[in-house]
Amino acid sequence: MHYTFQFAPLLAYLPKFANGLWLTLLLSMIGIFGGMALGIACAVISTLPYRLPRFLVRCYVEIMRNTPLLVQIFLIFFGLPNLGIRLSPLVSVCIALVLNNGGYIAEIVRGGIQSTHRSQLEAAESLGMTYAQTLRFVILPPALEKVFAPIVSQCVLLMLSTSLVAAIGVEDLSGAAMIASSETFRTMETYLVIGVIYVVLNFVFRALLNVCGLIVFTRSRRRLLGRG
Repeated sequence: MHYTFQFAPLLAYLPKFANGLWLTLLLSMIGIFGGMALGIACAVISTLPYRLPRFLVRCYVEIMRNTPLLVQIFLIFFGLPNLGIRLSPLVSVCIALVLNNGGYIAEIVRGGIQSTHRSQLEAAESLGMTYAQTLRFVILPPALEKVFAPIVSQCVLLMLSTSLVAAIGVEDLSGAAMIASSETFRTMETYLVIGVIYVVLNFVFRALLNVCGLIVFTRSRRRLLGRG
């Protein structure tokens, strides 16, 4: 079977691909940093001695981790209008991405917090530190540093998962590809180009997040520089 690749028809769609790439980057940043904030907050709540907040956080985490992102997007965009809440496609996917990423990061960070040695907590208590101070200065920094690698992997997976937002008409990179493919009938060429872009984004996001980790975590930076 002979197939001739023709990428020339896609040149007319470069502006659409550029706009789609920009939207993919924006959605990824919202999902990553919003999900980090939500996930860390939920992880902290899950370690508190209050049963009801811990139960609610556990329910949220289990729902996010055991349902597909596409189903979550559909529930927010198509389901909420039945309750009188109508959201635009862009707002719907932003909420879904933050909630989804937050659920995964909450579980990752919770594991890091629970790995804190008891002796560190006792030392903080002996210094008269409040729980908030202990959390801020003793528990969270090393816990986040321990689990930063899986957090980076999860955030990269979220970036790739933004391709699902095209299902409700959001013209991200995948949405632009769907339009180009349907109008040019060059499906192979279109998705090869998009696939290469996603691979590049994968390495870019991983590198940027790792640089952020080196900036935030002093010990990691010292280890990299051979000073500790």
